[in-house]
Order: sequence, then C-alpha cells, then structure tokens
Amino acid sequence: MRVRCLPEIDGLSKETVLSSWMAKFDQIFRGNEDPRRAQRMAACQSELVLSKEQLYDLFQAVLNVRKYEHQIMFNACQLDNTDEQAAQIRRELDGRLQALDEAMMNRKYPRFAVKNMESIYYDEATAAVDQLMSNLEAVPVHIGNSDTSERHLGLPHHHQTPLTLKQKCKRQIRGLAGEPEGGFLNYSRASIQLNFCIEVVVCEVRNLKCVPGNRIVYCTMELDGSEKFQTDQAEASRAMWDTQADFTTSQPLPTIKVKLFAESSRMLSLEDKELGKVVIKPTCTKANGCEWYKMISKDCSDDLSIKIIVHMEKPSNLKHCGWLWVAGRHLFKNWKKRYICLIQVSQYNFVMASFHERKSEPQEVMSLNDCTVDYLFETPPELLSSTSTAVHYFFSTVREGDSVTYAAEDETSRQLWVQAIYRATGQAHKPQPPQAAVQTVNVTTAAASVVQAPSSSSLTSAVSATRRTVLDELVYADLRRLDHAALFRRLQCLTLEHRLSDPYCSLGWLSPGQLFVLDEYCARYGVRGCLRHIYYLENLLDAQEARNLTIDPTLMHYSFAFCASHVHGNRPDGIGTVLQEERALFDRVKLRLRQLLMQQLTEFRFYFPFGRPEGALKGTLSLLERVLMKDIVTPVDAAEVRKAVQSCLEEAAYVNYCRIADLANIEEMVQSNWPTDRKMKCIVHVAEMCIEVLQQNEEHHAEAFAWFSDLLVEHAEIFWSMFAVDMQTVLESQPPDVWDSFPLFQLLNDYLVVTQTYGMENFTSNCKRHLHLK
Repeated sequence: MRVRCLPEIDGLSKETVLSSWMAKFDQIFRGNEDPRRAQRMAACQSELVLSKEQLYDLFQAVLNVRKYEHQIMFNACQLDNTDEQAAQIRRELDGRLQALDEAMMNRKYPRFAVKNMESIYYDEATAAVDQLMSNLEAVPVHIGNSDTSERHLGLPHHHQTPLTLKQKCKRQIRGLAGEPEGGFLNYSRASIQLNFCIEVVVCEVRNLKCVPGNRIVYCTMELDGSEKFQTDQAEASRAMWDTQADFTTSQPLPTIKVKLFAESSRMLSLEDKELGKVVIKPTCTKANGCEWYKMISKDCSDDLSIKIIVHMEKPSNLKHCGWLWVAGRHLFKNWKKRYICLIQVSQYNFVMASFHERKSEPQEVMSLNDCTVDYLFETPPELLSSTSTAVHYFFSTVREGDSVTYAAEDETSRQLWVQAIYRATGQAHKPQPPQAAVQTVNVTTAAASVVQAPSSSSLTSAVSATRRTVLDELVYADLRRLDHAALFRRLQCLTLEHRLSDPYCSLGWLSPGQLFVLDEYCARYGVRGCLRHIYYLENLLDAQEARNLTIDPTLMHYSFAFCASHVHGNRPDGIGTVLQEERALFDRVKLRLRQLLMQQLTEFRFYFPFGRPEGALKGTLSLLERVLMKDIVTPVDAAEVRKAVQSCLEEAAYVNYCRIADLANIEEMVQSNWPTDRKMKCIVHVAEMCIEVLQQNEEHHAEAFAWFSDLLVEHAEIFWSMFAVDMQTVLESQPPDVWDSFPLFQLLNDYLVVTQTYGMENFTSNCKRHLHLK
C-alpha cells in the first residue's frame, strides 16, 4: 500500500518494486539473504549433530555464562567423569523415588483437577523413573578394552520387567568362592571378568661385559599362560632394541618375565646361554614410563640392568583397584592385606572383588548394592589388636546387618577409594574427609569475618563475588529440593529468545541441539510434558505480542493440541493425571491464543503480507478452529467458526480502509477548503489504493479463505461502502457542470469489468454499490 502511494519513477515500475520485495522476503524467510549463505547453511547442517563442547558453547550463550564460570562448574561437577555422571543420575533417581514415598506417606500431593488421582500420579512418576533406569541399564558396560560389549545378563532388554530403584538396590551378589548368609543374586564369572592389555618394550641392557662384544644377544618376554615374544638380535657391545610385545590377560596381578640370552658359539649346543632375567609385576595404577630393572644374573658375573617400558591399560569396567587391609563379618573375615578391584557389573551394580597374584578369578566378591561408604576417624576397637604399628587410614562400607572395614596406607589413597565407592553406591550422603571438614570450618569462619569487616572493594569486585557465591550455591545445591518446573520455564524462555535472535528466520522452531538438551532436562528432572508445552506457548505468545515476531502457526498448533489432549483426558497413551495448575494455565493460554488469532485474522494483510509466510494464514484458520473446540473429541460447530471469521473480516474491512484513509489524509481533505479538482484527484487516488487492496486480497489471501469466500465478498462490500461515504461527500462538493468525476467512474468501471472477466460474477452481483456505479 505504501508502495502505491509513491510517485512514479522513470524506468522503475511499482510492480517491479513489489516483486523485488516479495523475493527479498522469501530469501530472508529461507535464510538465504546473507551472501555467506554457504557458510551459514553448513553451520545449520552441523547443528543437527552437536558434540558436547558445541552444546556447552551454545548454552553458555543462551544462559549468558562466562567461560571461566563454565570451567568452574565443569570441574566442580566432574562433567568429564562418566562414572561420576552415572552415579549422579542414580542418586537423583533414588532421591525422586524417596520424595515420592515421602509424599505418599504424608499425603502431600499436588492439587489435581479430578479427585482420587493420587495412585495414578504415583504410578506415572515411578514409571518415568523406571523408564530412565531402563534407559541407563540399556547402556552397555564395556568389559575390557575392546569396542564390543554385552548387555546386562538376563532376558533381552525389551522383555525385562522394569524394576524400581529400591528393588535393584536390594539385590546382592553371591561370592564366587563361597556364599555369605542371606539371599543374593548370582552373576556369571564372565560378568566380573577383567580384560587387560599389557604393552612391554625392551630398550637396552647395561654392564654386559661377560661375553665378547661381537656375540649376538637377544631378550624374550613372557606372560604366564601367554605366547612368548623375542626381540631382534643385537651385538653385546650395543645391546639395544626397540621391540614391543602386546599381551592380553584377565589377571589383575600378572607376572612378566624378561630373560637375556646369548647365542651359543658351540656347534653342538642346542640351547642359547641365559645371562639373566627380571620378573616384573605390573599393575594398571602404576605410572607409565621407562624404568631400569636389576637383572638376576645366571652364569654371568656382571651387574646387569635392563631398561623396560611396561604399560598396563585399565579396562573400562574396572573403576578402581589397589592394595587394602580388609576385614568384615561375612566376607573378608580375616584382617589381612588384599588386592581389591571395584568392578562395574551393570549400570546399577558394582562389586568389590579380591584377587590373588596370577589368578584370573576373584577369591571373594561383595556387592555394593544398598551399601554406604564413609570415613573412619579412629581405629575400630575390634582391630586394635590386629593392626600393626604402621599408620593406617580407615574407611568402611555399611549395609543393614553387615559392615566391612578397610585401611589404606596413605590419606590420598583413602580419599580416592572413598570417592570411587561413593560414585558406585549412588548414596545421597557425600563423605567428607577429616581435612576437608576442618577446611570447611575455616572457610566458613573466614567468610563470616569478611562479612563483618567494612567493604572497601569496588562494585565490579562485589558483583564478581556475588557471582562466585551463586556458582558455589549451584554446585552444591540439593537437586531434589529445587523447583525444576520453574527452572525449566526460565531455561526454555532464554533458549527461545536466543533462537529468535538468529540471523535467519526460525519462526519459533528450536534447533535440534536445543531440543536435545530440553528433552534431557525434562526426562531427568521429571518436568511434566503439559507444563512444558504450556510454557512454550506462553513464550511464543509473548514473542508475538510484545516483539511482533512471526511465529509458525503449525508449531503453536502442535503444542496446543498436546496440551488440549492432556487437559481434556484424551491422551494417546491413556488416562493421566491433570493438575489444577495445568488446567488454569491452559485456560489462560487458550484465551490469549484466541485473542491473538482473532487479531491476526482481523489484520491478515499486515500479519501475512502478500500471503507470506506461505500457508501461514491457512494454518491460522485451522488453529482457530482447534481453539474454538470445547474438548478434543467434539468438533466445533461450523456456524461458530463462521461467526468468528465473519467478525474478523468485518473488522478487517474497517481497519484496512482506515489505514488507507490515514495515508491519503481523507479527514483533512473533507474538512478543508481545497479546490474541487484537487479533492477529486485525492478521491481517485484513494480508489486506486482500494482497488489495489482488493486485488491483493484476491491474489494472495483468497485461497486461504476458500471455505469463507462469501464472507470475503461481504468484507469487500463493507470496504466499498466506507469508500462510498467519502466518495459521495466529494461528489456533492463538485459543480454540476464539470466532468472532473469522469476519471473516477472510468476507473471503477474498468475494475468491475476486470473482476467479471476473472470470474467474479458472484462478487459483483452481490455488491449493490457496484451495480449503482455500473
């Protein structure tokens, strides 16, 4: 309309300007406007599959988190430790079940829209937790270092009956060397087997003088029960090699023998001469690197030393291992030093197994299910007579009716063991070492003194300190006590704002990476699906009402249909609970959505210019029909939809003509003392704009109103009737003996002829003003 008001430009028609505008709009809508199109389209494609680092960067921008703040939280939450993350999920699920049990015992449920929904609510919540547990249990535990893995023993995953976390925690494991008292769950030996890869590299030998320098020497490498490897041959004066031998074993404490031989110079000798040997006992906890070993000489008087590199790779199902003093009631009965391995059997089951040297099978096995680990600050009284004078650092695992005491040789080893067992048990209580407890007290005292001291820092440092305090609160927050629905509401709002600020038009659709994170948050923290979609609709409505952004009606239709089916009790997955909060929020969103849709239909020319985005007007009409439905099953009366559309189109005729009148200054023209010829030129210009508006409606919007074509005719009739009032005022001011009005009637007559030519007989026959003008 504004283009039609512009003066003519030589060499540039108005049709060319309109065509260029529509082409430009389509480019912006499809994201093709930027000349760096190839780069951005490649970025969009890469957004389909994002790595963890890319997701971190994405949500740092969404949440306005600085890089160093992210690094602090990353390190504090141990996001790079998969074992810690799995243990955290187990603790969260256990906490959710405990909260449900407490609510059931204390009858503290949310307010439901229908009575007697408590049992269904409890079943829904536990089913969601069981589904998460099943998904976690379906993640295979890698045994050894190969890529192949097996699922948890038993039936195939899709046939297993879901177990609650308490049922899983009540399971215990039977020792392979003997059964303790009580009922236990038995695992096969293969589920506890460890597979190690050992790399041995022989480098050189020193002080080899007992044989001539030109004598050929070599080394052999052997692991118990494995193939024997031999190095290349070298002269005794330069006994250097770089030969690597790879072994595989299931023994946590294997023995490797490396022997040095000299080729026999005698013709009748059948065996080479052994000069020396060394026995190595590697473990997967030792640091990698070159090490000199003293060889046990045989038939050689030299003090031989050999340089060997040994690397023993820890299998993924072995979470920790080392030497501990252990004693318990049923298992590990004698207080003695044992080599203990913490082994993951499945995603929910861990065992403590003791191994002897050069043995593949564990001597004793104890399950950690239903166990709690904590530090012991003093030597247990029952072990005072058993412990030696050496200093020991104690901790224990406790289960109902049983306890096991452990002792490490240093504080670092004890803390590593307690942290590993804490991750395996998934317990809610986090053990605090003695030194950490003292440090916590000191930090608290120092913080209190800082608060009492007068502040002399700048505002920036105060804000930084506040942010650090908030970070500490986030890191150490009890996730079970947080309002995750409110947190998710804020997260989704910020995510949508970030998405709508993209350089290309998203129409409110979130990216795959953003959807992935939001889906994970809802599933992990139990955010209800109806609340999620209601919050999404609120955010979309806010964006469209406050910022006048274009939102895809199909997207709003999906979310509204999901909420309506939930609130009205017609969910595809069966009957579910409906909260009073959900119903109240849904009714409020439904009212806002209806008002917005009515406004969009009233101003359809400005919300959907030239029918853009394509199909959006038709989708708006479809969404209005869904919003007018009383429930999800009963279809809305066609008369009610027709009445709503009729009301919108009647108001649209008034809005459209008022905007034309404002552009043409009709009010000023009627009330002024302009010459009659100037007034006639003004009304002719208004007629041109009216014809242009109706032609655009027919070309770009008539298809969407195909089911309401008669209402579109009424819209045009009201539109022309308003024009007729202003036209009559101008004609009455014309002298009777002038022909200035002839161009006006010629313009209107040409328009009527064209509309009839294009099949608008119904349009013109129903329009009384048109008949009068003809």
